[in-house]
Amino acid sequence: MDNTLSHWLRLREPADFAARSATLTRAITEAMPRGMAVSLLDLGTGTGSNVRYLAEHLPAAQRWLAVDRDPTLLAELPQRMSSWSAARGYWTTMVRGRWVARNRDLDCQVETEQRDLDTLDDERLFAGRHLVTASALLDLVSESWLLALATHCRAAGTLALFAITYNGRFTCAPTEDEDDMVRELMNRHQRTDKGLGGPAAGPDAAMRAEQCFTGVGYRVRREPSDWTLGPAEHEVQRLLIDGWAQAAIEISPDATVIERWHARRLAHLDAGRSRIVVGHDDLAAWPPGTHPPL
Repeated sequence: MDNTLSHWLRLREPADFAARSATLTRAITEAMPRGMAVSLLDLGTGTGSNVRYLAEHLPAAQRWLAVDRDPTLLAELPQRMSSWSAARGYWTTMVRGRWVARNRDLDCQVETEQRDLDTLDDERLFAGRHLVTASALLDLVSESWLLALATHCRAAGTLALFAITYNGRFTCAPTEDEDDMVRELMNRHQRTDKGLGGPAAGPDAAMRAEQCFTGVGYRVRREPSDWTLGPAEHEVQRLLIDGWAQAAIEISPDATVIERWHARRLAHLDAGRSRIVVGHDDLAAWPPGTHPPL
């Protein structure tokens, strides 16, 4: 099995798209300016999944800066975007290093930048943006990173939309006695340093982000964006179970119990009876002077 990050991002994209809050996406879209090209920043873009989700929801003329610290993932973005756009009948090309998709309803340009995101110390990254966004990122960053993010967004006066932030909850069916223990160990692992400003906010990230943004004057709304995974998501479930077991073993002094749990969970999966719900939150934020729709 291909266990690369690129493969994982490709596998999870349909689950992410199905889980995201359409209500918050629509509310942010309604607050975007019209009659002009909008400037958009996607942090931790990976291969561009968040761009692909939002492109058909936002105003037609879009100028994206897609930032990630992994050059391998960024190198895949043009091909992934081109495959996505070809399925929708968009004309695509590269212009001065920017990926471009156009038809009569869309003019989407994406520039990529490889940048270490361990600190957010460059105000120019945010200047002039209409929207700062990310998907599956905030639970990996520190609380100080979240505060810097909110501060930079406030200085730029930009809207913000952050999707698929893990909130510390998952449930498995059929249940196993060790499920709660594994979840607790995995959540402890989520709070370790992921190289983004210190110990990660982990399961508290959405709550901490809300506090940071409201603290600098934003109006914030959160909605659930849970994954619901059944037999059709067999490979996603397998990689989740593998990852949870590995994380728990790194925290637990006794790997034997975790390994037995792992084997039983995989047996449920291979028998076609495994279902997993993973809790996430989406968060949208409006700067002072703008207001979310009721």
